[in-house]
Amino acid sequence: MKKIKKRKLDLAVISDIHLGTFGCRATELLNYLKTIDPKTLILNGDIIDIWQFNKRYFPKAHMKVIKYITSLLAKGTKVYYITGNHDEMLRRFKGFRLGSFEIVNKLVLDLDGKKAWVFHGDVFDVTMQHSKWLAKLGGAGYDLLILINTFVNWCSNLLGFGRLSLSKRVKNSVKSAIKFINDFEQTAAEIAIDNKYDYVICGHIHQPQKRIIRNKKEEQVLYLNSGDWIENLTALEYSKKQWNVYEYSKDPIAQNLHLDYGIIDPELIKAESKNKDLFQDLLAEFELGTFQNKRK
Repeated sequence: MKKIKKRKLDLAVISDIHLGTFGCRATELLNYLKTIDPKTLILNGDIIDIWQFNKRYFPKAHMKVIKYITSLLAKGTKVYYITGNHDEMLRRFKGFRLGSFEIVNKLVLDLDGKKAWVFHGDVFDVTMQHSKWLAKLGGAGYDLLILINTFVNWCSNLLGFGRLSLSKRVKNSVKSAIKFINDFEQTAAEIAIDNKYDYVICGHIHQPQKRIIRNKKEEQVLYLNSGDWIENLTALEYSKKQWNVYEYSKDPIAQNLHLDYGIIDPELIKAESKNKDLFQDLLAEFELGTFQNKRK
């Protein structure tokens, strides 16, 4: 039996997983999570897609992701859940804590003497703010496009051409989409600079990024975006005072992890009983919070 040799990280940031949708790449995400050992894990919004949530579609792989994250809690990993627009229902639980798990709307962290401002990013989306029904319609259309893309990729793989991303090609070819992304990044960076942050970390736009952005005064900030786990399969990693954009497509160890059925993580086996208890506690706390909120 093998033991997984995990990469130790100070911090890992993942966002836009969209559990509960056809496009979610839960198996790949689980493979990735099993290769890292972060002191802190930030779930930066749109983790569970409540907009598109359907009880008839929530595969085992999606549930395994949730259970694996709770097993990290049992090991003592600090987990922040930052709410996004697709899981905005959880914003009523802002401030909720259970063990090393915490729900917040935004986060400021001290990383080796530098300040990191972390939030999902939908606050900059005008469509989200003023026409929520239109945004939800767009989300449904995006999910349909992903479903079509799944069939296209099945045919493409059968013919030996590999994976294609229709939605990614559409976004990268439409000028208005490119302008929106550039405006989003510039806005986030300028606000971060004004507030003296060293790093600004977002999700939401499904565009992984790491670059220096300057304002008109030539002041600068490091802008980071964790991308998504539908098209790009990316994350942000912080270790030894350095940021890195992780790409699943360039990680053969994670890609082949599910093929090696002999791999066992003894630490997670030890935490299994705690994991079950913690998972049940989380569900109970959420149900209680929902009941109390309704009474109010």
